[in-house]
Amino acid sequence: MTQKRMPTIVLIGRTNVGKSTLFNKLLEKHQALVSQIAGTTRDRNEGECVWRGKSIRVIDTGGLDGDGTDEIEQNIKKQADLAMEQADVILFLVDVRDGLMPQEKELSEYISNFDKPIILVGNKAEKTTDRLSVNNPEWQLPNLEAPIPISGAKGTGVGDLLDKVYSILEKKGIPPIESVEINATRISVIGKPNVGKSTLINAISGEERFITSPIAHTTREPNDTLIQVGDKNYIFVDTAGMRKKGKVKKAGGLEASAVRRNETAIRHSDVALLVLDSSEPMGTQEKVLAGLLKGSGTGVIIVANKWDLIEDKTSKTINDYKKYIAGSIPFLRWAPVIFVSALNKLRVTKLFEMIDDVTINRALEISDKDLDSFLQYAIRAHLPSRGKGPKPPKVLGMIQIKTSPPEFDLVIKAKRTDVLHPSYIRYLKNKLRENFKLEGTPIKINIRGATSVSK
Repeated sequence: MTQKRMPTIVLIGRTNVGKSTLFNKLLEKHQALVSQIAGTTRDRNEGECVWRGKSIRVIDTGGLDGDGTDEIEQNIKKQADLAMEQADVILFLVDVRDGLMPQEKELSEYISNFDKPIILVGNKAEKTTDRLSVNNPEWQLPNLEAPIPISGAKGTGVGDLLDKVYSILEKKGIPPIESVEINATRISVIGKPNVGKSTLINAISGEERFITSPIAHTTREPNDTLIQVGDKNYIFVDTAGMRKKGKVKKAGGLEASAVRRNETAIRHSDVALLVLDSSEPMGTQEKVLAGLLKGSGTGVIIVANKWDLIEDKTSKTINDYKKYIAGSIPFLRWAPVIFVSALNKLRVTKLFEMIDDVTINRALEISDKDLDSFLQYAIRAHLPSRGKGPKPPKVLGMIQIKTSPPEFDLVIKAKRTDVLHPSYIRYLKNKLRENFKLEGTPIKINIRGATSVSK
């Protein structure tokens, strides 16, 4: 009998007990943002843990020790509740160096209401005395065994913890599944603070997967969400709102770290969704983000969100806004634009079709024959322009050297590459887009000097 789903464990605890550190150790990568600042993790963050060749799903959650009066704290609790409802095993983390806190006794009672196996985990047990201290009666909680001592930072005891988790899952009849690599299109969702990135992913996934709030900077760390549509897999990465670099430097610390992680997420994505607030004028922040995408090599779709807020729309409104976007960020003219309302789920499912198209375009491989025909046509229409030299160079050929994104070498008869004017490269890129399906993908053309070319 084929197992239909991967078993899930969730990490629960108050702030700064090391949930994200353990999460990173279980995934063997630095996915979750780790900081001494309380409340760094707010959304559910999930990934796959492989142990002894078998996989389980791990969900990290925000700290559950607020008084619940703050909107974000209420949302953190809501996300943690959703995670515990999905979980097959709950790992309740405590800090052995702090001792058992009063709020943890209350939290223990609250977690038990979900009627799931609970493992008490004594984290930060780097020293022998720390590891032995968990046997002290003060650590005993109703209906829970003594804590399993671990160090999420160093990995000490994590193997024993996973053995216990896997054993419980086996007894429940939902054993960890054989580890398989998932072939998925990776999509990063970026934009300035409060444009509706998290709301958009919630609408796409069909569940309240992320905390959404009118408070700017609600999301601080990139989060991965696997969404399956038919036989296709998509991994959406929600990112923190990115501001001007000057403001980020002044903010320093946690926010600056989040921005660096966002930049890494973009570089590792197949497609980026640049989310704009169509109800507000574009500013410097959007242009900075667009510039970051320009040089990333990632496919791009521009998502004009909050389209429901635009009043008195006519048949011309969409075309006028497209012209406005093209005029504001002309270097992304090649990116398709979609108008959505994430809040009302207007046209959000259309994104999957657009993502598929951009992914295919980004992987396009043009045959040598077609590329030769194209180059001859392009040269007839517009002869090479002279750069720094006495005369325009002769173009010997054009070779595609990479895909994802498409990259080409333009070979010219010259010792120096600057004898060809940069405008001619822009001309060739535009012509490539006219003749081949390359919407949504950047194109790179390198100039190479030679006296002859071979294929």
